[in-house]
Amino acid sequence: MEINQKMKDLAKILDSSDMLGWTRKFPSSLRSSLTRDIGLDIENDWSGILCLGVGGSGAGGMLLSDISNQEGGLPFVSWKDYGLPSWWGPDWLILATSYSGNTEETLHGVNLAIQEGGTVIGISSGGKLQEILEEQENSVWIDVPSGQPPRSAIGHIFGTQLNICWSMGLLPKASEEEIESMLKRLEKSSTMLDIVNGDGEIGKIAKQIHQKRIQIMSSPSLGTIGYRCRTQFNENSGILATSSILPELHHNEIVAWAEEEMRLGVHLIIFVWNGMDERIGIRTEWTLKTLEDVPTSILECQGESLVECMLHGAHLSDWLSIALALLRNKDPTSIGPIDNLKDHLSTIPLDQ
Repeated sequence: MEINQKMKDLAKILDSSDMLGWTRKFPSSLRSSLTRDIGLDIENDWSGILCLGVGGSGAGGMLLSDISNQEGGLPFVSWKDYGLPSWWGPDWLILATSYSGNTEETLHGVNLAIQEGGTVIGISSGGKLQEILEEQENSVWIDVPSGQPPRSAIGHIFGTQLNICWSMGLLPKASEEEIESMLKRLEKSSTMLDIVNGDGEIGKIAKQIHQKRIQIMSSPSLGTIGYRCRTQFNENSGILATSSILPELHHNEIVAWAEEEMRLGVHLIIFVWNGMDERIGIRTEWTLKTLEDVPTSILECQGESLVECMLHGAHLSDWLSIALALLRNKDPTSIGPIDNLKDHLSTIPLDQ
């Protein structure tokens, strides 16, 4: 297939850190993370779960919040700042995720939580987070494999977060048979999504949106998937994109779409799934008809559950952002400005 060959040729030149290889490992990393015995022995009597994490390590907390909103019994709140929210108390479990274990915003919140008598479950590949939590009697550190860009480690990170929540009864868990079927379907779909070895559809979409302004819309339960797609475009592809959520965008953004000049040079991406509310479906159809002159890609997140649709959508976004990076002659792993900022912050002490 011509587009696949083009992606293969570009990857040989640009993908020096093997982002394609890390992305191909998503199904196996997810399987190992979901099925491992993490041996948690923590009481489950919480008012809610506060998820600390930013960047590639922070998406999982947002996904857990979306899942809980649909089918959970406790609130999950994603926190992407220093410190802790003013309302937090030790009756809220802290789930802190930092792939490197050295993310300063997350460590700042963890230290404050420990000082105030909180319980922390930390996920990292090592670093200071491991050092801090292994010294605490009431907290737990859980490891994930190291050595890859955090944004490519969603299988390890989100898989471990789900495992924790399922093991502790914080979120409803599917049967072992259902989990195995889900993993097999994701393995099959991963093969098809591969921009070199797959069916070529992702490469075709990347060619369509290349050099366009990208606007992403998502159904409510897939809001984090739309947001994460945007941030993958930012990091992997090196482009700006915007994202919004139905039906909220119908109370503001849709007015701007009515301006003809606002539609110029735009490509619209819409994330949908088979569990959408009927009214969201009606709104989506109206949007497509109203914006029928705007080039649009409808990305259907496939699966038999919200969790599976999220995982499929996240993996699809990874491949699409990598394909777009290659078309822009960018190394999908390179994140120079982020590294520059970290170097700058390392020269300024952070008060705990």
